[in-house]
Amino acid sequence: MKAYASILALALMASVPLIAQQHPQGGGHPAPPPRPPAHGPAEFHGTPRTPEEHHNYSDKQGHPNTPHVDQHGDQHEWVGHDTGRNDPHYHLDHPWEHGHFTGGFGPDHRWRLAGGGPGRFWFGGFYFSVAPFDVAFCDGWLWDSDDVIIYDDPDHIGWYLAYNVRLGTYVHVQYLGA
Repeated sequence: MKAYASILALALMASVPLIAQQHPQGGGHPAPPPRPPAHGPAEFHGTPRTPEEHHNYSDKQGHPNTPHVDQHGDQHEWVGHDTGRNDPHYHLDHPWEHGHFTGGFGPDHRWRLAGGGPGRFWFGGFYFSVAPFDVAFCDGWLWDSDDVIIYDDPDHIGWYLAYNVRLGTYVHVQYLGA
């Protein structure tokens, strides 16, 4: 009987962490991840924010200090995409020099990163590079397993936006070809 009680006690102790993971903060279900945006940001209108080297993108407590997408009901806000067309960080002397990405845009085209890093990464036979100014914004990306969605950038000619589904953040990327 003593052995049975010991086994039962061990089983209960082992199950406590599993129960705690399933019911965060004392009950309920974990919050589902936010839905990816249905489309990229609209073309920016208004007075652009002056580009700066150390801008704080954390618009609310708990939000990342990187460009990210906030969800408000069915609407999505692209936080950080507010410097307008003339942001020198995204100027290219030869836009589209490697052609245009033709793999598909938006949440119906989710791509699994297959390797590389910010300087050159790939998925589905397509190759991209993160804008030099944005490299620090993707230091938490998993280059061999994160899912990304590509959106057109209406303000910065020659750039696309790669949205990381797991993190809810995005960076400017240039298409390098297939």
